[in-house]
Amino acid sequence: MKDQLFNAEKTRYLAGLFAGADAGFEAAEFEARVMARLPELELKARISWIAEVLGEMLPADLPEAAPVLLRALPAPLDPAKKDDDFGDFIFAPLGELVAAKAEGHPDLGLDLLAEITQRFSMEWAVRPFLNRWPELTLARMKKWAEHGNYHVRRLVSEGTRPRLPWGQAVGLGLTDALPLLDVLHADSTRYVTRSVANHLNDITKKDPDLVLARLAAWRGAGQQDSGELDWMAAHALRGLVKSGHPGAMAMLGFDPEATVEAAVELAGEARIGGALEFAVTLDAPQRQPVLVDYIVHFRRPGGKVSPKVHKLKQAVIDGSPLTLKKKHKLKGDATTFRLVPGMHRLEVQVNGRICAAAEFDLLG
Repeated sequence: MKDQLFNAEKTRYLAGLFAGADAGFEAAEFEARVMARLPELELKARISWIAEVLGEMLPADLPEAAPVLLRALPAPLDPAKKDDDFGDFIFAPLGELVAAKAEGHPDLGLDLLAEITQRFSMEWAVRPFLNRWPELTLARMKKWAEHGNYHVRRLVSEGTRPRLPWGQAVGLGLTDALPLLDVLHADSTRYVTRSVANHLNDITKKDPDLVLARLAAWRGAGQQDSGELDWMAAHALRGLVKSGHPGAMAMLGFDPEATVEAAVELAGEARIGGALEFAVTLDAPQRQPVLVDYIVHFRRPGGKVSPKVHKLKQAVIDGSPLTLKKKHKLKGDATTFRLVPGMHRLEVQVNGRICAAAEFDLLG
């Protein structure tokens, strides 16, 4: 991925933008300096290296560099889209550059991030601002939460996430950004509401009850479309659902105390490179919505057991037994999780409770 996102062609494109914005910018020199080291670097290091070279070739002070940077920006991403428009990674170094030059000019730095994020998400670049100028940045984010461009609105929820992937840790408390999410949860754009849900999912790792209470409050407020809020709740609670959290199950409409009879039947042999095939039969004395997961307890090379939770089905038991079938592939060439022959365990989880189990011998 690093070679697709940061390469000679992308470097030349960025150089051309800055040469067009400043007649004194030496595009060939920029390309040569960047490419001298780029191939040896990993993805995040490539972002930092491009930002470093660019910073040395622009005016040292942010007020002098800002006009050049703004003129170099291409047109914003399509504001009519609703989702999946993250932007071009080649603009990620611009955020790192702004953060590096922001000392003494944090307001200007935030102005620039609001512009750049309309070309590529500045979720990583805004986090140094949250650490160095938390009150100023949160005050600005309060305004951004009602910005006309959805990329700026999304930056508020994504930039403040407690566990942002690849992002610098921030010193915010779990509740510090919740007033911002109170505004953003009603957004009309899925790109924003997905970010809000991901933010809540991060919080569930530390305080599940806080998330459940907020979702309940949002339902009571009635500001978001009910279907979208249901989607957000399911996405926000996905980690808790995997762990069988009763409160999460109840929030999503699945009774964790429901009486459900379950049986699991294996079909054929399970072999590395093949598949684990099984059928689950569920029955209940009355109509019952069910959320069904299955857990495979994989043996690890050192003898430990690693459980992996997988989705099976959301369904309704209604007057007759419900049978669900699954064919779980057992990849033998996976680089991140090596399968080990031997006895394994399959469990069926219904509304957060283990209701059936079976042992199987994984063959090599």
